[in-house]
Amino acid sequence: MKRARRARIVATLGPASRAPGMVKSLAQAGVDVFRLNFSHGSHEDHAAALKAVRGAELALKRPLGVLADLQGPKLRLGRFKDVEIEVGPGHKMRFDLDPTPGDATRVQMPHPEIFKALRTGMLLLLDDGRVRLRVGERSDDWADVTVESGSKLSDRKGVAVPEAVVPVSALTPKDREDLAFALRIGVDWVALSFVQKPEDMAELKQIVKGRAACLAKIEKPQALNELDSILDYCDGVMVARGDLGVELDPEEVPVAQKRIIRAARQRGVPVIVATQMLESMTSAPAPTRAEASDVANAVYEGADALMLSAETASGDYPLESVGIMNRIIERVEDDPLWPGLMDAEHAGMDEHDVDALVAAARKAGEAQSTACVVVFTTLGGTARRMSRERPLQTVLALTPKPETARRLALVWGLEPRLSREPASLEEVTDDAVAKAVEFGLAEPGQRLLILAGTPFGAPGAANLLRLAHVPMKGRGRGG
Repeated sequence: MKRARRARIVATLGPASRAPGMVKSLAQAGVDVFRLNFSHGSHEDHAAALKAVRGAELALKRPLGVLADLQGPKLRLGRFKDVEIEVGPGHKMRFDLDPTPGDATRVQMPHPEIFKALRTGMLLLLDDGRVRLRVGERSDDWADVTVESGSKLSDRKGVAVPEAVVPVSALTPKDREDLAFALRIGVDWVALSFVQKPEDMAELKQIVKGRAACLAKIEKPQALNELDSILDYCDGVMVARGDLGVELDPEEVPVAQKRIIRAARQRGVPVIVATQMLESMTSAPAPTRAEASDVANAVYEGADALMLSAETASGDYPLESVGIMNRIIERVEDDPLWPGLMDAEHAGMDEHDVDALVAAARKAGEAQSTACVVVFTTLGGTARRMSRERPLQTVLALTPKPETARRLALVWGLEPRLSREPASLEEVTDDAVAKAVEFGLAEPGQRLLILAGTPFGAPGAANLLRLAHVPMKGRGRGG
């Protein structure tokens, strides 16, 4: 089963979609990577969902990735005596560490790390930005605040501090337990929430130790300030527009999205655009025109993948959501203007021979007689470099490692498949031709471009670019 598109689809599994039959149907409809949201569900739920994905992978003979999305720290107010209070512009109250239920004059904010980060004049956002407050006098265990906008506050509403780096680890005790479990059951990707600085990703990578690929969710303004340094530690990145939109003004979110996508593409780091892509399809059988345009714009920007959240996890139309996203992507990639946009921006070459080789392969692949590019890869590095060039030909990424194939399912334009490790140049050519024909990517008489590395069987960057032809029936091997 191959895709007729380059951009990939990530879908969240939940009560509406984690049954084995539905998982298989979602993969057939277009899902390449399945997300397990550890903010919801039990470990048993997630283990069953992963088992269903592996079953679908086996049935469809196509690698499918699994992404574990960690919850991250949740900063919240305490509780009120009457559950809810009325507020309004000019209303003054105090936040403190006292666990006594609050009232209109004070309430607990059980996070001493926030008080230490606050400064007079700073903005606080509560309840996803519905209530905006300004900090007045403060100490390390209390702060006086004045409401600028909003009408009510209730128990346990979220707190955001857009103008400060809150000295809290992105990995909570719950996250550490969830991470250990996710690695134990064999997820392919791990997404870290609440990333503020590169040290957050460094800590994750130190724990994971290569057992999964590590992805940073960019949802804090502080992460934008350190984007390049954070990307140094990333195998992937997500534009988490929901939380990012709470702390940024609305007009800043699309600008941030483009900036993140551009930075990730320059480095060859897979980038996912997430949140509210087809939100109305949680309860409606068709998206709004604005949502369709939103999905299309992410494809025009060259994002590796687009993500569905509630649409597939708990919505009424999970299959329809995937089907419509698939159709939008295919339509954009059929636009005569789209190839020019993909070709308009290429990453600068590093001081590596493989980058020059990959650039040459992309250029040579523009010939109409080239059916596809075949990349032999052990750990996925050469395949990701090829994807970074945004070639218009499909890239068949052959690897002997199932975990590599599953991680590459997230990457733009790649068709990852399992193959034996070739032992000679002849086997490289034979395997490339055979697999390209087997997966319907090449026909007799067409040309292939083959990227591989020597010595064969040893991980390392590609250093070989070879042309091969698919032989006509009754003739010998191409070369």
